[in-house]
Amino acid sequence: MQHVGPSISSYGLDHHGIKNVDVVHWNYTTPALIGDALRRQEGLLSEGGALVVRTGHHTGRSPNDRFVVKEPSTAGDIHWGAVNRPFDAGKFDVLRERMLSYLQNRDLYVQDCYAGADPAYRVPVRIITETAWHNMFARNMFIQPGRLELKDFVPRFTVIQAPRFHAIPETDGTNSEVFIIINFAEKLVLIGGGSYAGEIKKSIFSILNYLLPAQGVLPMHCSANTGADGSTAIFFGLSGTGKTTLSADASRTLIGDDEHGWGPGGVFNFEGGCYAKVIRLSAEAEPEIHATTRQFGTILENVVMDTDTRTLALDDDTLTENTRASYPIDAIPNASTTGMGGQPKNIIMLTADAFGVLPPISRLSPEQAMYHFLSGYTAKVAGTEKGVKEPQATFSPCFGGPFMPRHPSVYGRMLADMMETHGAHCWLVNTGWTGGGYGVGERMKIAHTRAMVNAALDGRLAGVPMTPDANFGVSVPESCPGVPPHVLVPRDTWADKDAYDEKARHLTQLFEDNFRKFEEHVDDGVKAAAIRAAA
Repeated sequence: MQHVGPSISSYGLDHHGIKNVDVVHWNYTTPALIGDALRRQEGLLSEGGALVVRTGHHTGRSPNDRFVVKEPSTAGDIHWGAVNRPFDAGKFDVLRERMLSYLQNRDLYVQDCYAGADPAYRVPVRIITETAWHNMFARNMFIQPGRLELKDFVPRFTVIQAPRFHAIPETDGTNSEVFIIINFAEKLVLIGGGSYAGEIKKSIFSILNYLLPAQGVLPMHCSANTGADGSTAIFFGLSGTGKTTLSADASRTLIGDDEHGWGPGGVFNFEGGCYAKVIRLSAEAEPEIHATTRQFGTILENVVMDTDTRTLALDDDTLTENTRASYPIDAIPNASTTGMGGQPKNIIMLTADAFGVLPPISRLSPEQAMYHFLSGYTAKVAGTEKGVKEPQATFSPCFGGPFMPRHPSVYGRMLADMMETHGAHCWLVNTGWTGGGYGVGERMKIAHTRAMVNAALDGRLAGVPMTPDANFGVSVPESCPGVPPHVLVPRDTWADKDAYDEKARHLTQLFEDNFRKFEEHVDDGVKAAAIRAAA
């Protein structure tokens, strides 16, 4: 076994059961990883210098292939079900042995990193991959230790990722050849059968979502930034709702775009990079993110490129709607150098309502905030997933249900407590459709959304008169600087008022049906704030 690289840890791969591999590439820098990725024909450089790769058949996460090993030390803490599917410990051991055998006589790449910018809560993680570009992804997405730290680096959790190693469902107990299996007792994650890099970062996110609540830290699927006055804001939202876009504001300092903790010292980023959706990315609307697609050190997943001219076609969804850019956070000019911020004063909950009936911005009471946090509503639109022909409501608890090992009410109660302790205000922002639903109306203008968010963050909406929405009960401002008044009231934007009323009734019924599973876990105040089906 040959070891090469600038910083080789004394805690070797034998601790993970890995033996007889050919060459171990330790903690390679980004240029070295790009060089190896090109040499191994894992990707191509675009004209701007980004590494363009394809992930094959799997261009997004595989939630049905994610499992958690059921074992005595953690079984009582896990919310078992469709998200946290139990996996037999014995089958895990067998699959691991087959995977370790597969890795023999191969080259491996190792990145030793931290998850968590706050030194009090950070977790040392080791990412072991069979490809250079996946190792570069880990280097982009996590926090780099100093060179002296790497010499004696000991991981608390390890991810072994081998896309070309496939499970055998009939014998391994998986749903398909793809698998993402977390074993909290062994402090190990096994990923195989697919090349989508997002599985690496989300497996570590799931681990932090399990560990941190016990330490008094709320893990959050959110972006975060700070204003010139040092005030911190957090943006909850599912994929496609605008977390990355709205937090990457040139007038504010970006803490991070996707995963954070909220603890006694304030908000801190879990990551050292960003993983932004780039389909139809506009240089005019999102200049900071657009610029990253044309720079050395960025990985572009499934972005269409002309192989002769190496020019990118960011509008081309031939391979997938879920095209992605992975880049270090310092690629954003106004990014924080520490990944940390103070106690948040404003919480933005983002939803992309494809039915076009939710107000574009509204203020939530503390009880409504917990209700919408547990609901986690957004909508899928036609074309984004196979089989989706019309808008479909999606409810993902805590705006990150697929990554939450504990019961959603654990995170919901923590949010309510943190908001009360620090006096945070909460706003619901609809980045979806206006003037009608998907196919009739149009997507909310980013300029209008930015104007509304900025007015909420700088206090200009604090004294504006509010009117309760007749269907959803939230408080809608009667005016907002930079936004036409009629835009603030969704019914006023619809030409067919009866059609609006029908869609509103439909969505309120969906909210009511979804929340029944949480009613026994919340107090009377939250129950009273719940949305009821319109008459």
